[in-house]
Amino acid sequence: MPKRVDHAERRTEIAEALVRTAGRHGLHAVGMRDVAAEAGVSLRLVQYYFETKEKLLLFGLQHLTERFGARVATRIKATGDTPGPRAMIEALLMVALPTDEESRTFHFVYTSYAMLAVNDPALAAQPFIKDPDAAENAVAELLRQAQEADLLRPGVDPRLEAAGLLAMSAGLGTGILVGQRSPESATAVLEHHLDRVFQGGEPRR
Repeated sequence: MPKRVDHAERRTEIAEALVRTAGRHGLHAVGMRDVAAEAGVSLRLVQYYFETKEKLLLFGLQHLTERFGARVATRIKATGDTPGPRAMIEALLMVALPTDEESRTFHFVYTSYAMLAVNDPALAAQPFIKDPDAAENAVAELLRQAQEADLLRPGVDPRLEAAGLLAMSAGLGTGILVGQRSPESATAVLEHHLDRVFQGGEPRR
């Protein structure tokens, strides 16, 4: 009896091969043949599942963001059963920093997607991110909760601080990738800024 093929699993395996290959060579240099070789399958099979490189790239981006979400959830869980707003914000910001192999790959490949979408009409025509404001909305909501609990310093604007924290995390991550600063230095910068936003009512994790 022929083995039943799990198509979702196969698509995920191909997406993981794309991420690994892009993490080594850059997204712009990766072709469907490279991904097929990395996944140990035929080029025809990759084309069967994704038809075009653009469709493969978009599925790979979705897979990448799902992996990131899982890492954030794991870090939040490690802070305890009832993490406060600061702990949850720290989890999101710190996981985004390229401090290990997986997070370095995430930051590098995710940034590559953004750069590629600028010049690739087919990729740019698709929604780069389903909800581009999702992370900002999540951090802003956590800051609002902290504000209601009197955990923020006076005058803090949750929406502006959320945008600033995420931009800072992205910039620090790029600084780590290019060797401008160490992961420890980037972490210290984020902690310093969070100390300026929070007034110490919630213990640091």
